[in-house]
Amino acid sequence: MGTSNGRVVLVTGASSGIGKATAELLAREGFKVYGTSRKISAGTSESICEYEKGFLKMIQLDVCSEDSAASAVEFILKEEGRIDILINNAGFGIAGAIENTSTEEAQRQFDTNFFGMHRMCRKVLPVMRRQNQGIIINIGSVASIIPIPYQAFYSAAKAALDAYSEALSMEVAGFGIKVCVIEPGDTRTGFTSNRIFAKDTSQDSPYYKNFTKSIKRMEHDEMNGPEPAAIARLILKCVRKKKPPLRVVAGGSYKLLALLKRILPVRLTVYIVSKLYG
Repeated sequence: MGTSNGRVVLVTGASSGIGKATAELLAREGFKVYGTSRKISAGTSESICEYEKGFLKMIQLDVCSEDSAASAVEFILKEEGRIDILINNAGFGIAGAIENTSTEEAQRQFDTNFFGMHRMCRKVLPVMRRQNQGIIINIGSVASIIPIPYQAFYSAAKAALDAYSEALSMEVAGFGIKVCVIEPGDTRTGFTSNRIFAKDTSQDSPYYKNFTKSIKRMEHDEMNGPEPAAIARLILKCVRKKKPPLRVVAGGSYKLLALLKRILPVRLTVYIVSKLYG
């Protein structure tokens, strides 16, 4: 497992950010990478980017659609006959006070960030079981460990992803399938500009002042965070390990925060985070 060996990789949300950086890096390292994007018209694909040993081919996929997920997996199996690595990266963020966020908006957040991941796992797991090997990497977030105000549903979806991944790792261990969760902190990607705000967020909201302060802090930290290539290199290390770790927090400062969360009283952690994010 120390080399690429022409292994076949499916990366969701590969048109930008961490997904794009990961897909490109793996392709350069000799993997056969199929990246996905909702922006590609159904039934079509973009041209292949070929490297010395590997390649990156973009195909259409909407992780919120059962049919789209099935079609993408079927396409790759027709081309390659196998899928060795699934990287669930597709996602977005909704920002807003909990009171200002509708149930429909919260469901949309979970449908992409959690159930989209689940759809892809369900489609790929039968393939990996038949192969008696495979790696599933789910892109989580430090926000699952340290929930952030005004990002409650993003934090909750990532926390659900953590629990899901731990349970999944136990269920599939006997089939030679490994599960790994990568938990980045603030990263400099298009996630910041693509953040969606709850429709009821307005200057009339009693939360507006603190919400605005919190968002400014988030945007500052994200735009001054590491490039997505740093996360891509971490993912590459994990797929090359014979026994990848179940959970990896990206970045020394975030590892420290995760450690502090485990040893500090909950009230103190909440106090610190509330001071940082308003």
